[in-house]
Amino acid sequence: MEYEPERHLRPQSQIQGSVLLLTICAAGIGGTFQFGYNLSIISAPTLPIQEFINETWQVHTSQPLPDHLVLLVWSLIVSLYPLGGLFGALLAGPLAIILGRKKSLLVNNIFVVATATLFGFSHRPGSFEMVMLGRLPLGVSAGVSVNVQPMYLGESVPKELRGAVAMTSVIFTALGIVIGQVVGLRELLGDPQAWHLLLASCLVLGVLQLAFLPLLPESPRYLLIDCGDMEACLAALQRLRGTTEVAEELAELEEERIFCQGRRALRPWELFQDRGLWRQVTSLMVLGSALELCGTNSVYAYASSMFREAGIPEGKVQYAIVGTGSCELLAACISCAVIEMVGRRKLLIAGYGLMACCGSIFTVALCLQSSLPWMPYLAMFCVFALILSFGIGPAGVTGILAMELFDQKARPAASMVCGVLMWTMLFLVGLGFPFIMEGLCHFLYVPFLGVCVCGTICTGFFLPKTKGKTFLEISEELHRLNFPRQSQGPEWLGPEVIQATEL
Repeated sequence: MEYEPERHLRPQSQIQGSVLLLTICAAGIGGTFQFGYNLSIISAPTLPIQEFINETWQVHTSQPLPDHLVLLVWSLIVSLYPLGGLFGALLAGPLAIILGRKKSLLVNNIFVVATATLFGFSHRPGSFEMVMLGRLPLGVSAGVSVNVQPMYLGESVPKELRGAVAMTSVIFTALGIVIGQVVGLRELLGDPQAWHLLLASCLVLGVLQLAFLPLLPESPRYLLIDCGDMEACLAALQRLRGTTEVAEELAELEEERIFCQGRRALRPWELFQDRGLWRQVTSLMVLGSALELCGTNSVYAYASSMFREAGIPEGKVQYAIVGTGSCELLAACISCAVIEMVGRRKLLIAGYGLMACCGSIFTVALCLQSSLPWMPYLAMFCVFALILSFGIGPAGVTGILAMELFDQKARPAASMVCGVLMWTMLFLVGLGFPFIMEGLCHFLYVPFLGVCVCGTICTGFFLPKTKGKTFLEISEELHRLNFPRQSQGPEWLGPEVIQATEL
């Protein structure tokens, strides 16, 4: 009889692990995995789609489209994705409040279905306009999921696992990039005649999420604080934890709920007007911008030419590019494993610091590649090192900031601000990078070096430690940092928590 409790604990632990794992996978497969997948598959059919644009134009007008206009149409097809992501980021906050975290992810698949329909049927009628139109809702879907998924997972796991589970968002992004690169190989869907099927394959991911996510509970924090449903919150907690012993965690949620005296959610612009959120907003703005301006996108774009100069045969370059995505996936897994031991600040400082060092060596290698025969190999090594450094720190940790630094009333608005920043910067880098590469030549990475240094400094001076702390403890520490002299600032009354659904 003395071993009876142990036999009961083991199934509960297994239930907790399986439900939590299924929650992470179901949210991720149609979330950041979908984002990374669609980010990478567009590079494989570049030439076939450009030929399709020219052929379609010639059929309609009996004249070929000039090369510079083909390039313009192609650039619009590519840039409509981050533009749609910007709209999706603006939509994510209201959806997360009105529908809830889980339902927002489910409803978001409407955009995926619309996209797959446009892509799948664009080839037969010969309409490149359908391809352009499809990229917009695909971006909206990515903008919603990238912001709602970390919120849903971060509010559904215990604080001891919050950092590691939130990091799974970047793991799914990196995994999506790798799978997209693999599926885009010529041996699979990278065949020039199958580009429309490659683009429409995003539907498979949406169907998988629609099949599994409805079986899982909503965020317990949303159910109690936003909806005031104690029974649903208790049931969700017990299912996610695999045990009925959730009194301590429920008390933490109840402690947060008692401050919700009809207060509404903050609007995005109100974040900038609240003196008590100064440090949080500053950190979010600087580090959110640095995430897209640190040069990783340019490194991805420059990798193919670096591999060619290093002597890799043209037919093998596509496999080397798969290696860059694999590097980011490896780094994301390492970061997920060590984040709760090392902490967020140290990973960010190490990531941006290593990127600054690797970027400096990369610049030197580019300048000397014609003088020394082994410099192209050094430049190639720096490409992988930059991606590894980015994956270990900035890629994953930055996405946690909006969730951990802001309380329940400000979290949806902060996610919107972070999403708008990310997609705007991605759009601007996509438009401006060709001019940067042409104008700066070998000194291509120099502007990004300054961003990496700024990211390191901002993290060291502004970002507090959040490892292993509850949301209340984080809010209290940030209040002390924003008002170092208590006599000059308002008394700490706890975070304001939303009860209404108005944003």
